[in-house]
This record gives sequence, structure tokens and C-alpha cells, in this order.
Amino acid sequence: MATDSTPDAPGLCFGSVAEAYDRGRPGYPRAAVAWLAGEQPLSVLELGAGTGKLTEHLVALGHDVHATDPDPRMLDRLGTRLPELRVSQTSAEDIPAADATYDLVIAADADAWFDADKALPEIARVLKRGGTFAVVRNVRDERIPWVKRLGNLIGHHATGAGVGEAIDSSPYFGPADETAVKHWQVIDRSSVQDLARSLPDIAALDRAGQDAKVGEVLAFYDDFGRGMDGMQLPWVTECFRAVVGIQPKTIRQEPTPASGTPAAEPAVEAAPEELVGEDTVPVALAPAVEPPADDDSGMLLIDFR
Repeated sequence: MATDSTPDAPGLCFGSVAEAYDRGRPGYPRAAVAWLAGEQPLSVLELGAGTGKLTEHLVALGHDVHATDPDPRMLDRLGTRLPELRVSQTSAEDIPAADATYDLVIAADADAWFDADKALPEIARVLKRGGTFAVVRNVRDERIPWVKRLGNLIGHHATGAGVGEAIDSSPYFGPADETAVKHWQVIDRSSVQDLARSLPDIAALDRAGQDAKVGEVLAFYDDFGRGMDGMQLPWVTECFRAVVGIQPKTIRQEPTPASGTPAAEPAVEAAPEELVGEDTVPVALAPAVEPPADDDSGMLLIDFR
């Protein structure tokens, strides 16, 4: 756990405020989740699951979900929400799963922390043929003046338009489809403090810095005279999804020959396969290493039940 003198790395600052994150962050509209994941049961890998605000909808829709996060403190909090769920501590850049394992890989408000050059090929690798990568983001609707004023205090959201562009420019996925759903979060004097503490720029501060910023937010809230009645904070949930087009394969590692044994030909990294219509067209004539059917032996996952 980080201290005031040893701050968390970017993307790992939320664990220190996991409870505030869980109480203060908005959820996701069920309609948005249904658009992203569909309503037919799928095998789903969630990256950066946090405290499970998206996860609970995926489970409720009947999907077989494996939730991951790089921060064990967030997974602990998720475990209180969904105690029977499979969870693992892992990152998007190094997914310990066999090739072609999942129908859907999804990330909610977490992709901004990914190293895209490493994460996108990993995501493509673990997706099944025809599988989907989906991203969802909650963005405050700052077209409303008071919401923009709040953003001046706690930081403005970057719109997610760049997500679709990043997916479209990736060689691993087809064009991204997108949609948006508007919803409202009821906040009061208590939850607005949790919301502020859960934001990365504030969560990364030491305790004194956090308290000072939260004091500014409370003064702003009290200025509106809402008191315990609360107010409705408008959000736009931006959704993106794209079908995998090229699936990298796991590199095949050959054992080192014993002394005096003729060396084998060097191992060749299996080439990606490009999916064109119903046909699979090899990009190069290198052998791919396929995982055994219905075998979990390639899943080196850490269970935090």
C-alpha cells in the first residue's frame, strides 16, 4: 500500500481510496451494458474491473465473467459485492490466459491506463474467432454550466472519441461501432466527497492535499443550497465495440538441446491470423500453437476468492 512518501503508480492510485470509489463513482446503465455484451451468455474477461460496478451487470445478464484488476485492494472490494465471482490480479498488458479463450474482453473506465502497444495484441490473442473487444466510459455532461464549474475543481473529462480512433487504427480489430446513453447520478453532501476522492488527480495527492480539494468541492456543493436533498449529476456513458480481425498466437518456446545433441531449427513465432469473412488466411507460413480444447492448463490465474 502506498504512503504519503511513496505514491501509487499511475493507474494503481485507486486502491488507496477503494471504498470511496465504490460509494462515489456512478454505475453503468443496463441498456449500455446490454449493447456492449449482448444478452446471450458469453465467456467474458473484464480488465480493470475495479470494485465491480460494470461486473455486476455482466453477471446479471447471465455472462460467465472472469474479472481482473492490477490492484488487489480493488479486487478485495469487488469480492464484497460479488463473493462467488472468479477474480485475478493481472494487467491488460500480460494476460495469463490461453489463446482464443474468451468471447468478449471488456474494460470500463480503465483503458486510459493501458499501454496500447502491449495490451491490444494481448486482448486480440485471448479472444475467440469473431470475438469482441468493448470499452465503456462514464463522462460528465459538461454542456451544463454547473457541471462544467464542478469540472474546474475536480478536473475535466476527456471525451472518449479517441477510443474508437485507437481501435480503428489498430491492426488487430475491425472498425469500432459506438453509441452513448445518458443517465443521472444522485449525489449528496457525503457522496460528492467520495466522488472527488475517487478521481485519479485527487486520489494521487497526500491526505492533506485530498482534504483541501474535497473542502473546495464541499464549498461548491453548499453554494447550491441542496443540503441533504442532493442533486442529479448528468453522465454520458460512451460505448465502443469492435470485432477481432487479427489474432496473434503465443510464441512457441523450444527446449535447449542437451550437450552433444544437434540443435533443432530455431523456434518460429506463430504469425497472426487475419480473419476475412468465413476464411482464415495465414499471414505467414509459421506454425501456430493452439491450446488444447476445453483445457484450462494454460490459465495461470491467481484466485482472490
